[in-house]
Amino acid sequence: MVSMSSTLVETVSINYEDFNESFLTCGTCLCMYDGGEHTPKLLPCSHTVCLHCLSRIAASQTRDTGTFRCPICRECINIPRGGGVPALPPSFLVNQLLDLMARQRREVVPKCSVHLNQELLFCETCDTVFCSLCTDGSHSTANSSCEHTVIPFSIAIKRMSEILLYKANECISKLTQAEDAVNGEMARLEQTTRQCLAGLDATFQEITAAVDQRRAEMSEAITQARDAKKKVLDEQLALIQSEKDKVREECNGLQQQVEVRYITRRISSLGEKLDSASALAEPRENAFLACDLASDALKRLEAALASLGRVRTSTTFPSLSTLTVREPCVVNLESTAILSTVDYHGNARTNGGDPITAEVSRADSADGPMMETHIEDKEDGTYWIRFRPVTHGRYSLSVSVLDRPVRQSPLLVTVSEHNNPVRSYGSRGSDKDQFLQPVAVAIDNQAGLVYVVDTGNSRVKVLTPDLQLVGHIESTGLAGRSCTGVAVSDDGGWLAVVNWRSRTVTRLDREGTTLAAFTHTAFVEPIDLAIDTNYGHILVADNGPSCVFVFDTEGKLLFQVGKKGSQKGCFNLISCVTVGPGGEIVVADSRIQVFSAKGDFLQEVFSEGKGKGRYGGVAVDAEGMIVASRSEKGRNFVQVFRLSDGKLLSTIDSYEAKLKRPSGVAATNDRHLIVVDLGNDCIKKYRYW
Repeated sequence: MVSMSSTLVETVSINYEDFNESFLTCGTCLCMYDGGEHTPKLLPCSHTVCLHCLSRIAASQTRDTGTFRCPICRECINIPRGGGVPALPPSFLVNQLLDLMARQRREVVPKCSVHLNQELLFCETCDTVFCSLCTDGSHSTANSSCEHTVIPFSIAIKRMSEILLYKANECISKLTQAEDAVNGEMARLEQTTRQCLAGLDATFQEITAAVDQRRAEMSEAITQARDAKKKVLDEQLALIQSEKDKVREECNGLQQQVEVRYITRRISSLGEKLDSASALAEPRENAFLACDLASDALKRLEAALASLGRVRTSTTFPSLSTLTVREPCVVNLESTAILSTVDYHGNARTNGGDPITAEVSRADSADGPMMETHIEDKEDGTYWIRFRPVTHGRYSLSVSVLDRPVRQSPLLVTVSEHNNPVRSYGSRGSDKDQFLQPVAVAIDNQAGLVYVVDTGNSRVKVLTPDLQLVGHIESTGLAGRSCTGVAVSDDGGWLAVVNWRSRTVTRLDREGTTLAAFTHTAFVEPIDLAIDTNYGHILVADNGPSCVFVFDTEGKLLFQVGKKGSQKGCFNLISCVTVGPGGEIVVADSRIQVFSAKGDFLQEVFSEGKGKGRYGGVAVDAEGMIVASRSEKGRNFVQVFRLSDGKLLSTIDSYEAKLKRPSGVAATNDRHLIVVDLGNDCIKKYRYW
């Protein structure tokens, strides 16, 4: 039998730098021992000092005594007579350690394959290992103009090891954080599960309680019905028993009775009782008792229970979900950020229901107030986050899904104070996509058509809301290059135009066929018109008498609004007229004035602008906001007011596409505004709220 033995080998990890400093470094000059100038010498006192230090000490201390003192323990050391300090014995232990470390270094630090004794160097700039004798280029240490960082390969290995350990520790830290995050999510999952189960139990306890209550009610109803029937039958039984007792009493002693007449009377009496007993033979109540449980009610109950609730989960992975701003953000305009959710694999989600939180605040003020946000679930995996900044600057939009931030959160959003057009159309000329002195615009929101009076070309241009050309309308009512106003009926079935030169109001269908036309002797310079669909009125603004004439659709004058003057309710050079959603008559010159549908003065809007400029066009949208184009000295802009109180909400400066003599305006149903830019022979579309 072969005996086997094993040896346990224990290894110890030693720091290379610490070992060199403790054992292989001269304690006097702190230079590392080598085989040359710093040869280690063993002194009689057992201390080791390098040859360089001993020679220096001996030269300064001997004074012809032939001795010097050990620099470590101060013991007197005799200098060998046959060779001086170099003849001192070498430190064999230190030399052995030097040889050992040299072998270790050869294993760690490769030598050049050509110059076997040359240690390799490392260039940090180029991430390259090289031999200084083999390269004579940019890595040459003799080249004073070299900009590369070159270090010994041994130091590079040490640095890389430290970097490796640092990265490893960082990686472990990140993995630990990931582990904590996953464990935290699992804890939250358990918590939400308990909450869902608690809510489920509470709901079904209520349902069970309701079912038990209904069962008790029906059970009580059955018992009451039984008791009512039983009471009638009990009364009948008592009556029967009473009759039986009477018969027994009458029969007692009849056997001993010999009086024939008495017996005959008794027989007659019992005959009557026999007839009454026959009447008692049929129960006065019945045993019918049923519990009707309607099958359709049970089916409805089952359907209600089936639709009572559902288990809803989400596969959204927040850190992959993206956040984008729909369009440039402008002061006082509703801005929209779109959150598009995806799952862990990057696939777009197709349903909604995620818990979303959104916060908007000033990026330059951590303590600033949060802006109000509205989140709309599109139920297709996307969410629209709406907010309305009231000042310009940089804002921070933070969005979280399932209490975890999405990829771009927080998203920095720049809000501009300048409102520029989202689209422009037209240039000067007479071609199909050109204008010559356009002045007025009207929108048929039902049909999705925009009508622009192209005065210089004696036509009405028909466009889509995106300002794509549909066609042109030409009519005798547009002749003479003097048509200045257009309006559309509520149903879009017809439109009306006014010609200031012929002083005629013409009704046209969509193809341009004249339906009717009228004029009036009071007309002097009719320049604009509007249609009040609430009452079927046509309103004509006339610059001559500075008033608004109100007609029916047949051209019959009904009443007049305003007169020439500067007081409230009066006008000076009317520029435009429109009708509000409640039939309000809105008229503008250098200010805006609002009247009731009957012509009674209601309010003055932007009275501070009186005499300082002039409005070119005015419109009121379905939400009760007034939009009006205005020209002042060196300024052309559009104002947005609230009709109810006349408050100025915002100003459109068109900073990058300056307006020049803006005239007619019209509002779409999606909060966009179309402005006729007379000075630039084009139209421009803006967001205004």
